[in-house]
Amino acid sequence: MAEVIRMPRMSDTMEEGNIVEWLKNEGDTIEAGETLAEVETDKATMELDSFVDGVLLHIEVKEGPVPVDGIIAVVGKEGEDWKAALEEEQSGNGATEKEEGQAPEAREQEAKESRAEEAVKALSEKSPPEDPAGDQEDGRLKASPLARSMAREAEIDLRQIKGSGDGGRIVKRDIEAYLEQQKEQPQPAPAPQQPAEAPAPEPKKEQPAAPVTPFAFSPGEAQYEDKPLSQMRKTIARRLSESKFSAPHFYLTIEIDMAKVMGMRKRVNEVAPSKISFNDFIVKAAAMALRRHPAVNASWQDDHIRYHKDVNVGVAVAVDEGLLVPVVRYADIKTLSQINAEVKEKAGRARKRRLQPEEMQGNTFTISNLGMVGIEEFTAIINPPDSCILAVGGIVEQAVVEQGEIHAGHRIKETLSCEHRRVEGAQGTPFR
Repeated sequence: MAEVIRMPRMSDTMEEGNIVEWLKNEGDTIEAGETLAEVETDKATMELDSFVDGVLLHIEVKEGPVPVDGIIAVVGKEGEDWKAALEEEQSGNGATEKEEGQAPEAREQEAKESRAEEAVKALSEKSPPEDPAGDQEDGRLKASPLARSMAREAEIDLRQIKGSGDGGRIVKRDIEAYLEQQKEQPQPAPAPQQPAEAPAPEPKKEQPAAPVTPFAFSPGEAQYEDKPLSQMRKTIARRLSESKFSAPHFYLTIEIDMAKVMGMRKRVNEVAPSKISFNDFIVKAAAMALRRHPAVNASWQDDHIRYHKDVNVGVAVAVDEGLLVPVVRYADIKTLSQINAEVKEKAGRARKRRLQPEEMQGNTFTISNLGMVGIEEFTAIINPPDSCILAVGGIVEQAVVEQGEIHAGHRIKETLSCEHRRVEGAQGTPFR
């Protein structure tokens, strides 16, 4: 019987996936584990793999959004009637609801679990478990078909690449990261060449000026362009609305003298392997403060408060579609150089939409820094499930009065947005 392929839930907050591109065509033979399509979720563009062997008989949705558990394709034996499989799937679901009186939500969850069990069973029967540490299986490198195709086009030896997929499998993002790394490496200077005698330039011919086409419009008619929302933008809008209107916010602003930090940064960068930024100092300082003030390192859970034992700091990164928040785990015990390297690497992948969902989960506190774009002061909306978010402005040189004397100083303004159900002023103020 042909197998109906449905849109899986690829992240904890995903409600629908946007099919960007099919990497297989109708009629292609596929194996379990091969990549069928690229799907944009609310957090990243990910590869959708098949969990069955067979022929791709039918693609239900060529491109565009599909709700979680929505039908996207049918896989079966060559020549098999895929229409009958679709009809049976749809009629079977309807009969189940009518005969058993089962709620649609419960039926949907039961169907998901059943399909997941079948997928695991099919994969386990097909091949032995992968070596989690090895890069090869039976002498053959583990890599997705898309990664192999990209490697062939770029003439890359896959043995030079370490896979980040399940069991060390090489996937698309590994190829892209390798190519990006090669671009950043210095290239040898070309050998000097003897200048050839250049031919005399031909006289330029004057080209007639192109006619100017006036912008056509009708008087009183509004001019605009509608663009559909991406999955990321939809999720950002929903989560921020929920946070702003369901969690009571209050704000604590402070101005900080950065003279000592500037001096310390200069000394650190004399010996650090890479240039430490002011944001790295802020992440480290916030993490250490969270360890000293566990009341802030907590989450509101409706019927209880969860106090986190780990200090995981989310760092907001601006992308075209909004903000992504990669998480620096155990930030309180990491060095400035470790924080710098991790933030830089994850921010780079975030801008390319290559972060995995698990890299944006588990935050207990968030930092949003707009100082590098000239913003001196702002407030930020709390990033659930955190109790607080720190909005960081830029360092400003200004006149400072100390002990009755005026001198030049460098100050920065930071605003802590607090979730009032969890953090009160008496708890948020010492944290600063």
